[in-house]
Amino acid sequence: MRHLILVPALALALGISAAAKASFVQFGDQWQEQRFSLFSSNDFGLSGETLQVGSDGTVSLLWTKLPAETQSARTAAWSWRVKRTVPATDLTRKGGDDRNLSLYFVFLPEETARRMEGSDILDLLDEPKVRVLMYVWGGNHETGSVLPTPYLGKRGRTIVLRPAETGEASERVNLAADHLAAFGEEAAILVGLAVSADSDDTGTNIDATIKGLQLLP
Repeated sequence: MRHLILVPALALALGISAAAKASFVQFGDQWQEQRFSLFSSNDFGLSGETLQVGSDGTVSLLWTKLPAETQSARTAAWSWRVKRTVPATDLTRKGGDDRNLSLYFVFLPEETARRMEGSDILDLLDEPKVRVLMYVWGGNHETGSVLPTPYLGKRGRTIVLRPAETGEASERVNLAADHLAAFGEEAAILVGLAVSADSDDTGTNIDATIKGLQLLP
């Protein structure tokens, strides 16, 4: 009888331990908007575990640095919804690559991360040693496509999770495996996150939401 009691108890304890390692990302004041044009800015509504995104012929990026306790994350999960979508575009074409949402995961070697601790997102993205996985809802490519980006060169890869359409979905991605497949190298530390919406090339509108973004071992 003692074993019958201990085994479920052990399983419960392990479950609690695993859950404790998961970290929900909070959308709050620590996030900063990066504009690419003085007159182009998306509408970001930050509220706890939910991010509302509106874009009206505009493009900009919202980003945050990550604390040390989440920099070893190798899995991510979230849900997202698109109520109004841009048309399907070629995501490899510079100046014609509108998309509903891009979720960036920014990796740097630890030594480089320490050196760039006070840097902004543009400096991070320009760093030769940075590696960026961009999970995208948009484009005219097949789901699962891994594409070069027209802006980051060898530093970044686009991974298409959803084509340009409306809907709602939940995602769970293996950052470690995707990094290895995209760049041929193990992931370094996860130093930052960013979210962008892009409707300026097509002059259309985006109404979208990301919620429950979770970083896990």
